[in-house]
Amino acid sequence: MRESWATSGGGSDLHLDLAGPGGVRASLTRALREAVRTGRLAPGTRLPSSRSLAADLGVARNTVADAYAELVAEGWLAARQGSGTRVAPRAEPAARRLAAARRTPSASARAPRPRHDLRPGWPDVSAFPRSAWLTSARRALTAAPGTAFGYDYEDPRGRPELRRALAGYLARARGVRAEPDRIVVCAGFVRALALLGGLVGRTVAVESRGLWFHRDLLARAGARTVPLPVDDRGADVTALPGTGARAVLLTPAHQFPTGVPLHPDRRAAVVDWARSTGGLVLEDDYDGEFRYDRRSVGALQGLDPERVVYLGTASKSLAPGLRLAWMVLPGQLVDAVLAARKETVETCGTLDQVVLADFVESGAYDRHVRAMRLRYRRRRDRLVAALAERVPAVRVTGIAAGLHVVLELPPGTEEAVMRAARRAGVAVEELARFRHPESAGSGPDGIVVGYGTPPEHGFAAAVDALCRALRDALGGD
Repeated sequence: MRESWATSGGGSDLHLDLAGPGGVRASLTRALREAVRTGRLAPGTRLPSSRSLAADLGVARNTVADAYAELVAEGWLAARQGSGTRVAPRAEPAARRLAAARRTPSASARAPRPRHDLRPGWPDVSAFPRSAWLTSARRALTAAPGTAFGYDYEDPRGRPELRRALAGYLARARGVRAEPDRIVVCAGFVRALALLGGLVGRTVAVESRGLWFHRDLLARAGARTVPLPVDDRGADVTALPGTGARAVLLTPAHQFPTGVPLHPDRRAAVVDWARSTGGLVLEDDYDGEFRYDRRSVGALQGLDPERVVYLGTASKSLAPGLRLAWMVLPGQLVDAVLAARKETVETCGTLDQVVLADFVESGAYDRHVRAMRLRYRRRRDRLVAALAERVPAVRVTGIAAGLHVVLELPPGTEEAVMRAARRAGVAVEELARFRHPESAGSGPDGIVVGYGTPPEHGFAAAVDALCRALRDALGGD
């Protein structure tokens, strides 16, 4: 068997198996035909020039030119003056069509995509600041040291440029007391929580309503979660002493999903509990920058950096696709978290880190957050006004903040509203989905509606569809 790689600087890499009877030309023609027939060379793929391929294979140029000409005549290849030789735009091979059919579920098996996505927890990704990000990317990549292009094992905390930028920003905007050496950058909030899960004890208190996959993550790390009641003052942290927990996970700036902030008395109480018991508070500041009726409440971590782990992310402020989050750790936890991170062989893109560092330090991040704060405030106001006018039977709860609202429904109507929403092509979440399975009582009926996801041009239609679905389920003219 004779194999060769076409690797000339004048063309693309091309692996060819020149085995079989006949001379070089016959073997080359057969190998190219087989590569096209099986789909390994897709329609439209540009092949190396005859000169480049001949040099790579160590054969005469005429041999390659003749093989190309034969395959053009057979219809496998197409050649045009000035555009080189390409694989002809033929139908896909049968084997590829069959494989694609097996991968694609039938129409009956596919769930219809909602026309209006009002699920909570998503920002408006169409508003990602592409031009400003590209400006930062050019500047950051030009200035970046060579280490930024290597593996991230050199410092498992993350790029120093980003940690310095975050330390300054978090202190200024969120009241976090941070030092760069205590910041650890992770590939998203979920990875950060997974790293902490194995370090915070066997029992972790959580809010009685919250994200189920956070509870699942802690369970996979070996921790049992116990619920704390949530009311209009946030999580009832006075119940902590009876739980046996050594750590508590909270969303103090804007409780998810109920939308209330943790009352100042309870903020002080949970820090006192942590100090007196040696416990830890895990502060999920998932949308703390988006408060619309007043200045955002500072981070809980500022009350005691040695007892509170601050967790932040770029997912809501910029885009989930960046997969960048950060922890600000008490000194006692830094070494343990870094050791756990090394064991998981977790990687976090270093190039995005240096770009985000420039984006923050240049002021572009502040400008983007302010612009999005105004956009989301207007959306929330439009949604609340439309509901008050057209569906007065529902009540909007929670403070003016974040990317979602809770609509409290008349008792016994939650399932009917969800069915009506599905018929109208509106994706929302039922409030019951966020309930901890061990929490007392079922709580009020309601749905959680996000207003961040739709692009600007589609928001009015989404609100109209939601109002129609609510009126259909609850009655109305």
